[in-house]
Amino acid sequence: MTTLHLKKSIGRSPLRLALLLIPLTFACFGLSPSTQAQEGGAGDQVNLNNTFEGKNALITLQNNKNNINVGGENTAVGIRALAADLSGKKNTAIGAFTLDANSSGQGNTATGDLALTNNVRGDFNTAVGTGALASNDSGDKNIALGNDAGRSIKLSNNIDIGNVGFANDSGTIRIGDKDQTKTFIAGIHGAMAPNAVMVVVNSSGQLGTLPSSSRFKDDIHSMDKASEAILALKPVTFRYKKELDPKGLPQFGLVAEEVQKVNPDLVARDGKGEIYSVRYEAVNAMLLNEFLKEHRKVEQLTKDFQSKLAEQQKQIEALTTGLQKVSAQVEASKPAPQVVNNP
Repeated sequence: MTTLHLKKSIGRSPLRLALLLIPLTFACFGLSPSTQAQEGGAGDQVNLNNTFEGKNALITLQNNKNNINVGGENTAVGIRALAADLSGKKNTAIGAFTLDANSSGQGNTATGDLALTNNVRGDFNTAVGTGALASNDSGDKNIALGNDAGRSIKLSNNIDIGNVGFANDSGTIRIGDKDQTKTFIAGIHGAMAPNAVMVVVNSSGQLGTLPSSSRFKDDIHSMDKASEAILALKPVTFRYKKELDPKGLPQFGLVAEEVQKVNPDLVARDGKGEIYSVRYEAVNAMLLNEFLKEHRKVEQLTKDFQSKLAEQQKQIEALTTGLQKVSAQVEASKPAPQVVNNP
């Protein structure tokens, strides 16, 4: 460390002393990361191509002067943005406390105060919105859009838009919340999907399909007489209330409350547990079983009829043969006609 000897410099020119102090003054003011954006240069072995602005932004990486070639290509803007980063790379944090706890996570993008604030080592997460993915500490490849979007997420491969998600979600997509009561998605109606399967929705709003492969089923038994319940159902025609269908188009179906009286397993309930709709796919399966039962009866009746018809045909043939024999015998027993000569 070089010490300035002021005694020796007193006698020197004041101008020369001023020229010496000016660069020192600028250097002192230039060291504060809270007042000026900074970027690591080619010769900076610690902050490799990092850009930071804000109080304590990237502070751990800045102070980590004992490591070589650690975290690089990070961008941090805001109080404590990427504050704990040690070796993380290619992270972007914009907003107070964004990626605050991140120490080694890579490829994360957080925009909004507290976005991904607890992320420690999760990679390739994208959080846009205040508090988005705030609880995520190690989950990877999550996407959250909206204030508090995915806030509860802790695992990986989730997409949350306007939904806080759940801690045990993994590979789950959640769009909207209880405030949304209608969904419109373009590009579905009128679009052909050969070899497609029917999509259904449960009372929690989860979309899915009902697979039919045996590998998904247990306790498989013949439906037998269970399908006879549909014989007591009463199909009706109706129109939905005007607030549901202003055009009042004619509809055909069943009344869920009436179906419930016949077989409770044939009705679906809403999130409040109230009767909501009829499980028409189950009704169709039961209808098929009844059809097949009747079809087998008709087939058996046809076989019985054909068998009896064949038997009757044989009887008729036997009777015909017998009649022919009798007729021949009668014909043979008749006296020969005599010729009378008249004089």
